[in-house]
Parts: sequence; structure tokens; C-alpha cells
Amino acid sequence: MRLILLCLLFFTLPVLAQDSIVFGVHSNTAPLEWRNNGVDQGFNVELMNRIGQLTSTRIIVRRKSFQQLLNDVHNPNSDIDVIAVVSPVNMDRQLAQSDPIYATHAKAYTLQGKALINNWADLVGKRVAIKNGAFVDVYLSDKLQKFDRVDVDLYETGFQLLIKNQVDVVIAESFVARRLLPMYPSVRSSSDALIYGAFNFVANSSKSEQMYQINEALRQLKLSGEYDQLVNKWFGTGREKVDLTSSERRIFALAIIVAIISGAGLIYTGFISASLRRKTHTLDAELIQRKRIEVEISELSQQFQSVLDGIPNGVTIVNQDLQHLWSNDNNIYLLDSDAFYYIDNDVFVLKTAVLNVLLSQKSLIADMRYQQQFWQLQIHPIAQDQVVILLEESTEQHRLRQANEEASRLASLGELSAGIAHEINNPTGLIVHAVSLFSAAMKDLSPAATYYQKQNPFWLIAGLQPDIAIKELQHSCGSIEDGAKRISRIVNDLKRYAMPHIADGYTQVCLNDVVQVALRLTANQTKFNQVITQLTEQQPCIYGDAQQLQQVLINLIQNACNACAEQQGIIEIETSIDGATAILSITDNGCGMNSATLKRITEPFFTTRRHEGGSGLGLSVCSKIIKEHQGEMQMLSSVGKGTRIRLTFALAKE
Repeated sequence: MRLILLCLLFFTLPVLAQDSIVFGVHSNTAPLEWRNNGVDQGFNVELMNRIGQLTSTRIIVRRKSFQQLLNDVHNPNSDIDVIAVVSPVNMDRQLAQSDPIYATHAKAYTLQGKALINNWADLVGKRVAIKNGAFVDVYLSDKLQKFDRVDVDLYETGFQLLIKNQVDVVIAESFVARRLLPMYPSVRSSSDALIYGAFNFVANSSKSEQMYQINEALRQLKLSGEYDQLVNKWFGTGREKVDLTSSERRIFALAIIVAIISGAGLIYTGFISASLRRKTHTLDAELIQRKRIEVEISELSQQFQSVLDGIPNGVTIVNQDLQHLWSNDNNIYLLDSDAFYYIDNDVFVLKTAVLNVLLSQKSLIADMRYQQQFWQLQIHPIAQDQVVILLEESTEQHRLRQANEEASRLASLGELSAGIAHEINNPTGLIVHAVSLFSAAMKDLSPAATYYQKQNPFWLIAGLQPDIAIKELQHSCGSIEDGAKRISRIVNDLKRYAMPHIADGYTQVCLNDVVQVALRLTANQTKFNQVITQLTEQQPCIYGDAQQLQQVLINLIQNACNACAEQQGIIEIETSIDGATAILSITDNGCGMNSATLKRITEPFFTTRRHEGGSGLGLSVCSKIIKEHQGEMQMLSSVGKGTRIRLTFALAKE
């Protein structure tokens, strides 16, 4: 309903340190400004965006109530820089304003069958609806009013009062009235233009430099013809249609004059009659055209309503008493559900939220939860006692955000692990070196301990018999050495996981050779299982690092051995070539994995063998090495049926 106003939002820096213009918008109806699927459109919005391009300035649209915009444009500290308003012709504003953007006018509207309004004198003694703050209100502010003025917040409110016979006349701006007339068929245009006005961009006096730039860009658009193209795009011909009632009155007056003059002679009468027939024909054609346009506008309004109804997100307009003034009925049940609450588990009460928004006249945007879904709730004030409520499901965005945060944590963990590995490596080396010395010393001291025990039968070492104590010490040295080597392996895995990709030293590597070496190095683990190898006679050569690829296969073989029961495990290793792809696969008939484990199997530090000493880094390192070799790893597994892992690489070109 608010066609008088349009707003310009935000002149902040585009690339370096440029200003931005905040363009304040109030109306929501075409063609001056409106919103389609959440995108601000219209003549003023597109014109202002084009001005922003010419001045290298970012334009941001911000919507507020009509009275808020009027207050903000007079406040140098407000977040609104520029608005678009109608000013009466020949009446200057104290604020900085642009050249005229588009001409308009206001006229009188009455119920069908009421007397026509020829001039201001015909309004004497009548109840006349005037919109507060509109250019009609500005025009009348310093003029004597001999009619009973009724202030309204919207032109539509004036039309509603007119239908209820609470006012006699509504003086409305033409663009708004055109849109309202199809919705109020009992109302008609009853006068010629009473006030002429023009749309202007208006800014606070502190923004005079910005207004100068806007004027320069506006003049450039007019000279280049782009302005005319915008006018034709949004307004058609850019001219208001003929007022048929006024034309009929003028023609009727002309007919009376013709009838009087016709008495002077039949020839002159015939000439005037022919002229009158031509004008009547034109008038009929214009009447048909007007009816056709009214039908098109009505269809467009219905289409627009259908679009709003078809939006999957919930859109509802309510007042402060929570009465639903309009809704597309999508997901609106959430607002009254006890399971709909803020994401931080605070209780959501619709009435409290609406009253807070109306009281502060500031929008509320909050993330909400409903059962297993996530939603974004927006409540925006659109009048002193009305708000629009928007509901949009954001479950997928929430999950993506959580996945991104988890990936960031894993990346940070990798960097931290690399640092820890470096710090642990040195003391681990000292432990291994010292244990080796202790083991060698124990072998040399064993004969001396035996000899000394013969000399002193009651001699004890740590409360144990010397031969038993020597065995315990040797066993402890072995345990310490095994533990230190395990620490060293974990450290090396951590360093490998955090190591950057280095592909400069890659050479041709045959996957058959990788299999043979890996089987030799894991012979001790595979001796309890049946290993079947099927190596292709062709040479499946790829570019890579032989030691890294051996490390991958050794890890996969060890995992297969751990998954198979002793004496019953069958492990199959196969190489093949498919087109330009080399394939290495390893299959076991072990315990297999469920889908939850399969999804996390390559995550760092995830393991199902924690109690058996697994570090959870083996497959993470393997996955990283395979990616560095531009390869892919596919895993198929079923609980109780075993696992098949398939590695694919690009063949090396000869």
C-alpha cells in the first residue's frame, strides 16, 4: 500500500575505501518498488542500483515503516542515507534532494454515483481523507482547509473509510490509486489532477556531496537514454491513462456548445456532429483499452498472490493481538507448537516475540529447532501494530556448518599432532637407545650374577632370586623397547599424517613389486592365514613413491589379519589393468564393518581396536598417501562377511 516511499540502503566500500549508500524503502507494490521472492525490485531500486554502478558505490536497500524513514532522513546519525519521496511541484524541501525522477499527481476519489469534484471549492464541508506525511499532506500544510480533514495512515485505509461512508472524498496519489481501484470497484476517479508532484531522492543535509553525485549520475542516465528505457520497462509509455470521466464531461460541454451553434446553420451542425462522432469513437476505444488493462492488472494481482501462496517458506502477517491478517499457510503450525523453541533451548512464545518487535520496531532474526529440524525465524515490523513472520527451513545449512566446523577441528588437530610428534620423537629415541644398552648389559651381567650368587647364596636383587630378577629385568627391557618402538611408530604416523604433499620425486613404480615387498614384510602376521595373490602379467606401473605405497599395502594387510580369525582367514590380493587405470585390491573374509564404522574409518584417531593398542592413524595416513598419488580408495564391507578395499591409480604413460 505504500507507494509514496522507496529507500536507498548503504553506501559502504565496494573494493577499497569507498562510501556506501543506505537506501530506505517503505513501499511494497510495483512498479516503483516491491519485493519478489525476497529480492527488492522496481523502478526506483533499479535506477538507484544503476546510479551506484556509475558512481562506483555499493547500494544497500533497507526496509522500514513510513514514519521511521521520515524520522531517519532528518536524523544525521541514522542508518538511512537516502529515501525516495514525492514532493509537490514548486515546493522545495529543506533537505538535500535530487533532480525530479518521475512525475505524478493526486486527485479526488469518491463512491460511484457521487458528484464530481471540479476544484478545491467542491470539497468545502466534506469529510476528506488525507494520508499523514504524504505529499498531499505537505502541500496542504500551509493552506487554509475549508473541509473536514480525516487523517489516515494509508490510502487504502481512506478507501475503506469511503466504502463505510465515514468519509466523502479521498485525495490519493495516482500510482497507488491505480492499484487499489480494481480491489474497490465501488470507488471511482472523480476529478482532474488537483496537485502535481514529482518523485525525488531526498537525503539529510549532511549528505549533500552524495546527492551531488546522484544528480550527476541521474543526468548522465537521462542523456544516454537509459532513463527512458527504465521508464518504458516499469511504466509502459510512462504516461498516465486518460481520465474517462473528465473527458466525458468536456465532451458533453462541447456538445451543448455545438447544439447552440448548430442553430446557425445545418452545414456547421453537420461538421460539428462529425467531429463529435470521431471523438466518441476515440473515447469508446479508450474505454475498451482501459477495461482490458484493468483485467490485466487484476490477473497480474492474482498471479502475484498465487506466487506468494506457492512460496515453500511460511509467510504470515499478524497484528499485536496475534490475529492472522494474511498467511500462505506454509509451516505456520510451528508458531504455536510447544516443540518449536530457540536453538539454545530457550522457550519460544509468539506473543512475547511479536510484542517485543512492535515495541522496539526492530526486526528479530533467530535460529530455531523443531524436533530434528532447524529453522530460521524472522519477524519484521511493517506497521505500528503489524508484523510479518517468515519461516525458512535451514536444516541442511546447519548440518553443513557443523561439518565445516568439524573439518576445521580435524585440521587443527593435524597441525597439533605434528608438533606433538616432533616433541615426543627425541625422548623416545633416547629411551630406545638406553634400553638397547640395558639389554646388552643384562646379557653381560648374567654370568657375574650367577657366580656371585654361588659365593653368597642369600643375595637377592630387588627381593628376588638373582636368576629370576635377571629374567624379569630382561623381560622389562624387552617390554620397554617394544613400547618405545610403538611410540615411535605412532609418532611416525602422526608426522606422515601432517606431512605436506611432495610429488616432485615420484618415479615409475610397479604395483606387482609393491605387493611382493609388502608380503615379505608382513610374513610374520600372515603366517596364520591363507594368502592368495593374483598378479596381472602386464606391468601395472604408476608414478609414485614405492615406500609410501608399500606402507599403504602393509597397513591394509595388517588390518585384514586383525579382522580374520586365526587358521581360518583368507586374504586375496589382486592387481589388474582396466583401460588407463591400474587397480590393486585386497579382500578378506574377516568380521567386516557396519555402515557407521565404514563412514568414519579414515578419520584420524578413530579405531575399533583401542583396547588392543590401535592408534586410529593407519587408514588416515593411507588415505592421505593415496590422495597424494591422485588415486581413489573404495571400501565395501558387511558385518560377518568380510571387507574388500579397491585402490585405483592412473597408469604411467610410457
